[in-house]
Amino acid sequence: MSDFIQVFTTAGSREEARTIASAIVEQRLAACVQVIGPIHSTYWWQGQMEMGEEYLCLMKTSRSVYASLETAIKEVHSYETPEILAMPVVEGNEDYLGWLRGELRGR
Repeated sequence: MSDFIQVFTTAGSREEARTIASAIVEQRLAACVQVIGPIHSTYWWQGQMEMGEEYLCLMKTSRSVYASLETAIKEVHSYETPEILAMPVVEGNEDYLGWLRGELRGR
C-alpha cells in the first residue's frame, strides 16, 4: 500500500469549497483538490434529520501531512463539525503518483 490518501470534506457552498481548495493547495497540503457538486446530503444533526445542498472536496495527498491538512481545513471551514475523512490509495497510475509525490515534496 502507498503512503497516498484521498481526503474528503463537504462545504455548504461552491465559494466555500473553492476557498478550502485554494487554501489547501496553496499550502501544498494536497497536490490537487477537486470540487464536485452540488450534491444532496441527508444526515442527522443535533437530533434532527437535515437535507441540504453541499459541495464535495476530494484532496490528493499523503498520510504524512494529514494532521496539518485536517488543521488547515478546520481553520477555514464554516461547519462546527466538518466531515474530514481519509481513504488509502491502494493502487494508482505510477505516472500520476510520481507527479503527486513531486508536488507534495515541494512543500
